Amino acid sequence: MLKNKVVIVTGAARGIGQRYVQDIVAAGGCALAADRSPCDETLALITEGRERVAAAQVDVTDMASVQAMVQAALDKFGRVDGLVNNAALYATLRGGRFDQLAESEWDAAMHVNVKGIWNCCKAVYEPMRAAGGGSIVNITSLAALYGMPFALHYTTSKAAVIGLTRGLAREVGKSGIRVNAIAPSAVKTEGTKEFFGDKHEGALKTIAQGQAIPRNLESADVAGAVCWLLSDASQFVTGQTIAVDGGTVMN
Repeated sequence: MLKNKVVIVTGAARGIGQRYVQDIVAAGGCALAADRSPCDETLALITEGRERVAAAQVDVTDMASVQAMVQAALDKFGRVDGLVNNAALYATLRGGRFDQLAESEWDAAMHVNVKGIWNCCKAVYEPMRAAGGGSIVNITSLAALYGMPFALHYTTSKAAVIGLTRGLAREVGKSGIRVNAIAPSAVKTEGTKEFFGDKHEGALKTIAQGQAIPRNLESADVAGAVCWLLSDASQFVTGQTIAVDGGTVMN
């Protein structure tokens, strides 16, 4: 499905980002796993096609760091065909009533979750255009579609990602670049566990009960949708936000 395609995945040191890297390589593609933290564990998960994966450290809020990440992909693989904007503040954000959220946390959520994606999209634009096109997949959240309360900084930042996706898709379509978003519900990862804290099990149970498919989302469910959007099988799909949520919201 992704044979010979080169994809950068941010936020790839753990959790669902790791799964994106694994599935891209398994589908025949090449992946650059990027994160603020070392991606050694992610690389260790690749047992076949090890020559088609590499790692880079990146701070998505810093443009020079993002440009260095893209250059690392070009140096290793010679081109960039895809980008998965997975890096985001989530697990470490403190929730609460909107008027009690710390201004510093609000700013941090916007800085990483919105500006970070903008930076990465800017950095890959010229390499993708030079390659004749590409696919950008932004990870938003069901929080933006549903309107999740008591985490307004996170919900708002992810809603901004949807607007960014639609506007950018119209700007870069003539260059053969597609831009789409995936909006998953809570995925069973360490990040989700950290976000909900001691309410973790109850939260996941409540989420599953509100879905048409009453089970919790696994990393593989989201990775399959991401790989499809990266592939030529979706070559006429752009500007879309696809909810991978077991039928919680139906647009």
